[in-house]
Amino acid sequence: MARELLFSRAENEALRQEMERDPTVILMGEDVAGGAGRADQGFIDAWGGPMGATKGLIQRFGPERVIDTPICEMGFIGAAVGAAVTGLRPVAELMFVNFVGVCLDPIMNEGAFLRYMLGGQVSVPLVIKTAIGATGRAPERGGGSAAQHSGSMYSIFAHVPGLKCVAPSDPYTAKGLLIAAIRDDDPVVYCSHRQLAGTKGEVPEAPYTVPIGKARTLRPGRDVTLVGIARMTGVCLEAADRLAGKGVEAEVVDLLSLSPLDEETLVESVRRTGHLVVVDEDTPRCSVARDVAAVIADRAVDHLDGPVKTVTAPHAPVPYSGVLEAAYVPTPEAVVAAALATLRD
Repeated sequence: MARELLFSRAENEALRQEMERDPTVILMGEDVAGGAGRADQGFIDAWGGPMGATKGLIQRFGPERVIDTPICEMGFIGAAVGAAVTGLRPVAELMFVNFVGVCLDPIMNEGAFLRYMLGGQVSVPLVIKTAIGATGRAPERGGGSAAQHSGSMYSIFAHVPGLKCVAPSDPYTAKGLLIAAIRDDDPVVYCSHRQLAGTKGEVPEAPYTVPIGKARTLRPGRDVTLVGIARMTGVCLEAADRLAGKGVEAEVVDLLSLSPLDEETLVESVRRTGHLVVVDEDTPRCSVARDVAAVIADRAVDHLDGPVKTVTAPHAPVPYSGVLEAAYVPTPEAVVAAALATLRD
């Protein structure tokens, strides 16, 4: 029988196996253990990060390799860049992607650019692991986590040359992409959707990698291509099921790597189907969705039989209200409507 793991446990296993394999891999961030400075009170491993992905690692590897940091993203992300260029392979957990606002300088001007500025004499084997996505609480349960803890701003990282950016969609790709990111000699931003943390899927026990820079086709089709990112891949699969009931065969492409972008898989899919819908939980302006649309307009416009559609969040911060948050995030119904619209036009 195939083994199933929770998404967060798949991430935990990836971290543990890589730390066992390579003593230069370290973990640092706010609450990655949750007991910093309180060992005398019995608090050693209280949290394991906001999604529990780092639970148990400090007990296995000790506080020298699992470092609970102060609440100072500029400080510990900068320290992680320094560690990466001096022989370590740090995984720094930026608790929520919105916090990039206080540490973009070490990520961009140091981490992403150092190899270029020093003529290739250094590598920066750094992973920034961060949480993305709205909470998805049922409206009747009240509000979510509001604007500062619910963003999906991976397009910021995709825009910066020198950074790689990945977004797994299930437990299998979570483990494989995280191991690939840790082994990469360039800085990689690993975006973990908070709603996926409790989902289950088949995950091999032995270490493996999912290649950075490659998308995958999860469902073949001939009528329209649906492209998903992170949790939106599941939304695309659900929309494809509903479209099948209407006689429409949708092909579903799981993007996985936002930078580098697998343009070939996207172009080949659209050449088969003639229609494209891109589903992205991020806001629309300068987004990955619009970038994918531009790639197809440039490289496959002669194969399009209808307009490219993008289904995204509105150009607004994520609302706190549960009712508004539910309306904010793209839904299968919206994807079905977009697919039928491009097929009609």
